[in-house]
Amino acid sequence: MTQSMMSKRGFTLIELIVVVIILSILVSLAMPQYTMTVERSRSAEARRILGTIREAELAYFLEYEAYSASLTNLRLSGIPTGCQATHYFTYAPATTGTTVATRCTSGGKPPQSSTAYTIQLTAAGALSGTAGYF
Repeated sequence: MTQSMMSKRGFTLIELIVVVIILSILVSLAMPQYTMTVERSRSAEARRILGTIREAELAYFLEYEAYSASLTNLRLSGIPTGCQATHYFTYAPATTGTTVATRCTSGGKPPQSSTAYTIQLTAAGALSGTAGYF
């Protein structure tokens, strides 16, 4: 057989190693962005429930001229004050009108977060927190 009749089939080991290295670099760059996007979607639960608590706090304030630190006084049920398997966050209203949602690190809806960051909503509607997920 002549060299022109021989066809090269397959890849060399060097080519495969280069492809694996390039893929691993791309995955290592994309993983933090993916993690942040997923956690931001989980924080939507907190933003929704914080808005519900804020509306109840404002109604309570109109009636009693004070904010309540109790979800029971606000006539809200089903909102966890401790980590539960149905929610990613716990919620704590304060007498200042600010409500804090804290990400569960254990006991909450899986998967758990490695850090317990917070998201806060004030009576004026200002949203803040200890992580960039809101």
